[in-house]
Amino acid sequence: MNARFKALFGALGALLICGASMAQTFPARPVTLMVPYPAGGVSDVIARTLNATLSKHLGQPVVVENLGGASGGIAAQKVLASPADGYLIFQGSPNELILAPLANAAIKYRSEDFRLVQMITVNPLVMLARKDFPAGNADEFLAFAKAAAAAKKPVTYASVGPGSMYHLLGEHLSAAAGVELTHVPYKGGAPAIQDLLAGQVDIMMTVYGKSYVQMVDEGKLRAPVVLSAERQAYFRNTPPLADLPALKGFVFDMWAGFFVHKDTPEAVVQVLHKALSEVANDPAIRANLEAQAMVVPRPQPLAEMNRLYSDNTARYRVIARAMNLQPQ
Repeated sequence: MNARFKALFGALGALLICGASMAQTFPARPVTLMVPYPAGGVSDVIARTLNATLSKHLGQPVVVENLGGASGGIAAQKVLASPADGYLIFQGSPNELILAPLANAAIKYRSEDFRLVQMITVNPLVMLARKDFPAGNADEFLAFAKAAAAAKKPVTYASVGPGSMYHLLGEHLSAAAGVELTHVPYKGGAPAIQDLLAGQVDIMMTVYGKSYVQMVDEGKLRAPVVLSAERQAYFRNTPPLADLPALKGFVFDMWAGFFVHKDTPEAVVQVLHKALSEVANDPAIRANLEAQAMVVPRPQPLAEMNRLYSDNTARYRVIARAMNLQPQ
């Protein structure tokens, strides 16, 4: 028995020493920040805004790698296929790590295969509508949607593809409001907005940048409601959809964060968490991202990151089951 205890304590001691050693030596070479979309998109802008600052805090170059495909699934699978050593960081969101596995049969990972290290942005959501859409607030939207459904001409909503965040929001809104809406999937945000501008589709619930705000200001689009709990800085005259008693609790946003393989050593995760927290607190980084209509939350402890990711996973899986989302 004594021999067994000695062996056990020896193994534990070795692990502690190994972990401490990793914390002291990591990173010993360049780190890759994996962006699951092509260069030029919002995700890529975030990564290239902060990679030099992250490099400064880690003491090693941080290289941005873009790898699109399968709603972010190809990049995520590459991270899981690589050693769980912290040298490959996935910059993602619920769209790639929670929703994509529920909608794409070719994706074999689960959200639990990743660990959220730190958030970097929260992107508010707004409902955009064609410029002649006959509703300018939550009450008018619900009344028009009900009338349109009764007339067998349901309100159409655009998404960036089946199983995407925007698709789930549309189905969830349809169920919560008790009104039929028709899903119109696109292969990306650009063609969806083009059809919205042309009046080919009625609405789209989406994150936004300054260009979308400008389209609303110029009267090219309308913004009947926002999906936040309160009015937003860029849409101060637009009420929350959740103001309606029937839709209380219909509050959503899209956030981006940094993930690693769940088996990454704790010591390495701690190093990355510290560096990423310092990046999120950097005044220049915050100003740059906020100038692009993003919200940069204050960094949170790892335990809070674990809770937030787990809660998001549970919430979206419930919605997916309710709409009978099947992997295609």
